[in-house]
Amino acid sequence: MKASVFIGTSLDGFIARVNGDLDFLPPDGGEPHGYDEFMATVDGLVIGRKTFETVLTFDAWPYGEKPVFVLSTRTLAPAPPGAVVERLSGDPHEIVSQLEGRGIRHVYVDGGITIQRFLQAGLIQRLIITRVPVLIGAGIPLFGAVQRDIVLRHVWTRQYASGLVQSEYLVAA
Repeated sequence: MKASVFIGTSLDGFIARVNGDLDFLPPDGGEPHGYDEFMATVDGLVIGRKTFETVLTFDAWPYGEKPVFVLSTRTLAPAPPGAVVERLSGDPHEIVSQLEGRGIRHVYVDGGITIQRFLQAGLIQRLIITRVPVLIGAGIPLFGAVQRDIVLRHVWTRQYASGLVQSEYLVAA
């Protein structure tokens, strides 16, 4: 199974403020920068509980009818009507095995701790990181401490009129 990340960060590498706020990101994602095209390639999403709770505060459910697997050992808040949400728990390899058994071929991994866990487990193949031209000074980092070097291969970088800079990397085998 292929696992990819598509995420926005502040220029100093934070995916959210310390309190979880995303107010430094452009409203509605800013100009089109490939999100819809990326979403068309994925069969489902794996996100952490905190990310799920943040998404529940959005004006609209952003994932349509794609299945969203929320990693948590706790009961989840109710999902909005039409959302396909399921709670899963286990280590990243167990999660991947479960999803492969259901025919999931490409999963979008989102949420700081979830991305870090899947990356450490060697389960992420592709990272698309969009840097927003703002320094917020502190927050939730995209990458935490790593136990070993994770070598990436740069694929491309694009810049957008708003100042967004997006890069794609493949995780070297």
